[in-house]
Amino acid sequence: MRTLSFASAFSALGLVAALSTAQAATAPQDVQAGTYQVETSHTQVTFSLLHFGFTEYSGLFSGATGSLTYDPAHPAASKLNVSIPVASVQTTSAKLTDELHGADWFDAARYPAATFVSTKVVPTSAGTADVTGNFTLHGITKPLTLHVRYVGAGINPMDKAYTVGFQATGTLKRSAFGVKTYVPMVGDDVTLSIAGAFEKQN
Repeated sequence: MRTLSFASAFSALGLVAALSTAQAATAPQDVQAGTYQVETSHTQVTFSLLHFGFTEYSGLFSGATGSLTYDPAHPAASKLNVSIPVASVQTTSAKLTDELHGADWFDAARYPAATFVSTKVVPTSAGTADVTGNFTLHGITKPLTLHVRYVGAGINPMDKAYTVGFQATGTLKRSAFGVKTYVPMVGDDVTLSIAGAFEKQN
């Protein structure tokens, strides 16, 4: 038992060391330029809205795919294209999750993907930018601006891929996209929070 305990301890210390190396600060201007793909398993899109005036209720989308073209020397020239499978939606209520798939809400069978295609990137400081693009949901396309913050970059110790991460937030009115069920009892204003991980391709 003691041998296993020591082995486990050394293994854990090795993982901690690897993770510490991965999390070493990389200045925004030192991120590698190139083409990146969404790292699907570690990219999350959460949404929240006011629920009957009582709570801010949240849900989650997963399974995002897409690409990012990024050059820290010319951040305004960045291009982002992301697709999110609407059927991936999850909440803490199995009944509500099932309802959200249906025609009264996202109508996932008819509109299986939500997409964002950037049209303009405006750097706001070192490591932050406002990214405006065309957001399509429920078959309707509207402009959406995401406030993006650089988080970090480096070699992922698990899969050895060079990875860059960003956090983004944005707001929209769901009724503008034809998702009007229970408005205004269930809030019209939706806050998006996106944890985006991207792996370098070339």
